[in-house]
Amino acid sequence: MASRPCLYAFLLLLAFQSTMIKVNTVPLPPPECRPEVASTKEKFEFLLNFLILKIELFLRSSIGRGINDISPGLVQGPAPIGATVANLDNATRKIIEEFGLASIGHLRAIVNTTLLKAPIPVPLLDISPQAYNIFLTLILNDTKKSNPPYNPYANTNSFLFAAVFASSFLNQYYAGIMPSIVGNDERKLLSGIMLYEGGVFGALRAELNARINLTVPPFNFTVGKLTNLTTQLANQLAGCGVKDEGLIVPLQLGAENRTSSNVVPGDVNSLAYARSARELMRIAYTTGNATRPGGLFPRGLNGAIPRRIQTLKLS
Repeated sequence: MASRPCLYAFLLLLAFQSTMIKVNTVPLPPPECRPEVASTKEKFEFLLNFLILKIELFLRSSIGRGINDISPGLVQGPAPIGATVANLDNATRKIIEEFGLASIGHLRAIVNTTLLKAPIPVPLLDISPQAYNIFLTLILNDTKKSNPPYNPYANTNSFLFAAVFASSFLNQYYAGIMPSIVGNDERKLLSGIMLYEGGVFGALRAELNARINLTVPPFNFTVGKLTNLTTQLANQLAGCGVKDEGLIVPLQLGAENRTSSNVVPGDVNSLAYARSARELMRIAYTTGNATRPGGLFPRGLNGAIPRRIQTLKLS
C-alpha cells in the first residue's frame, strides 16, 4: 500500500514534465518580432511619441492649436512640420477635437502617475501632406511621388485614414505592453487609457466604414479599397505577419468565419492585435527599418527604447 502514493507522485511528475515540454516547444516569434526588454518607465516614455503624434494631428487639423496652446508647459519641443486645419465636415471636426483634447488628459495622467516629468520632450513630427504622400507612393508601388498627391487635410474621407493610422499605433502598442507593466497604479493608468483608445479606434473605423463605397478624392478608388491597401502596407513594413486588416476581409478572416465585415480587426479569436516598438517604428518611419528614421518622425523617436534600438542596430 505504501508504494501506491509513490506511484501516483511519479505519474504526476511525468505529467508535469510532459506539460513543460509542450510549453517549451511553442515556437517563439523570430527575434525581429519579439517585444523589447524594457522597464515600465521606458515603455510609457516610448508611447508618448505616438500619443503626441495623435494629439498634434487631431488638434491642429480640427482647431488649429497644439498641446501647449491647451495645456501650457506640458510638452517642450519643435512644432510639427506641415500641420494645417483640415477641410472636415462639422460632425467629424467635433469628434476629432474631442479625441485630441481627451488625449491631453492622458498625457497629464502619465506625468502624474509615472516617473516621467513635464515638460515632456516632443519629437520632431512631419505631418505634412508630403510625409503622408510617402505612404501612398509605397501603397501604389510608384517609383515617383504619387500623382495626384495624397493630402490628408483636403477632405474628411482623406483625413480619416491619417486619424485611424495614428490611433492604430497606440492601440497596438498598448495591447503589446499591457501584460508586462509593473505597478498597480501604472497598470490601472494604462488600462484606462487603453480602453479609451480602443473606443477611439473603433469609432474612427466605423466612420470609415460608413463611407466604404465612397471615393477618396482626387483618386478613383473607394474608402474600402484604400483601407485594404493601407493595412497591407503596414503589415509589409512591420514585417511580422498580418496585424492590420481592411474593412472587408474574406470570410475565413472574419469573426467566427461568418462575416466579411471587419470594422474592428482582430485575430482568430477576435483579440486585439499587438505590435512591438520596432514594428511601429518600421511603419511610422516608412522605411521598414527601425534604425532608419523618416516618414512621420524624420529625426526618430525620443526615449531609451529607440536609442537602444539604434545603438544595437536592431532594425
